[in-house]
Amino acid sequence: MRAIWTGSIAFGLVNVPVKLYSATENHDVSMHQVHAKDGGRIRNQHRCEECGKTVDYGDIDKAYDDGEHRVILTHEDFESLPAEDNDDIDVLQFVPSDEIDPIMLEKSYFLEPTSKTPKAYLLLRQTLEDTERTAIVKITLRTRTRLAILRVCGKVLMIQTLRWADEIREVDFKGVNSQAKISDKELEMSSKLVESYSEDFTPEEFSDDYQVELRRLIDAKIESGESFDVEKTFGEEESEEDSGGDVIDLMEALRKSVDSSRSSKKGTKKSGAKKTSAKKTDTKKSGTKKSEDEKTGAKKKRTG
Repeated sequence: MRAIWTGSIAFGLVNVPVKLYSATENHDVSMHQVHAKDGGRIRNQHRCEECGKTVDYGDIDKAYDDGEHRVILTHEDFESLPAEDNDDIDVLQFVPSDEIDPIMLEKSYFLEPTSKTPKAYLLLRQTLEDTERTAIVKITLRTRTRLAILRVCGKVLMIQTLRWADEIREVDFKGVNSQAKISDKELEMSSKLVESYSEDFTPEEFSDDYQVELRRLIDAKIESGESFDVEKTFGEEESEEDSGGDVIDLMEALRKSVDSSRSSKKGTKKSGAKKTSAKKTDTKKSGTKKSEDEKTGAKKKRTG
């Protein structure tokens, strides 16, 4: 793993040097769009609705629309905003762990102790565990200040970013306020049903069946020959670097492949035409004669 942030946990006069690592990764099979007809890669283009021209990334700005007004914000506008550059995870308060609603949790990160004597790290971990507390902290990631929690996860400390309070939607569904009467017998049977399914949660017992079957499908298509030879048909991305970084147009590579295939077919047809011509000479020797017009017509017919 590669650290994405280096700093310290700071509360009071205590400073705990740490490195931050992403705790999760995506296991989905990576895919992209292609032309169904020939397998060519589909490239997205940024096209302006006003002039209809394709716009380079460097010429793109962001804008805010409220339905009546459009405000364009340039790169300079964003740079003028107050962006924090803080190497500290600032502890704001310690709260009971059961007060953190899971709906607020976002991305998770592991914290590695970086000091030669990680006593402060171990002391904080043990204190949080013994007191059943979670720290509410602020951390700046990629110039954006985020609210987060600092908690114990096994043997390590973990940071989990939080959504802000105004990002959680308020709901008032009709059905949840129903006054439907639940009998003691129904409640007892429901509890027994829950109990029959009750056991310890073991995440390793579960797998993403969709991704497993998708990988099997891809492997089966490769084994049966239902795939393009990317190196021969489209060219390798590494070859772009070897040639001085020139960008290879995949459609051009496809066009060349098609032209090469056509040339090969023409060569086969010409070879067949030569054999026919030889047979025609033998026919002449046997006394069969044809006019020039007939010969030309026959040749055109054979070539076609």
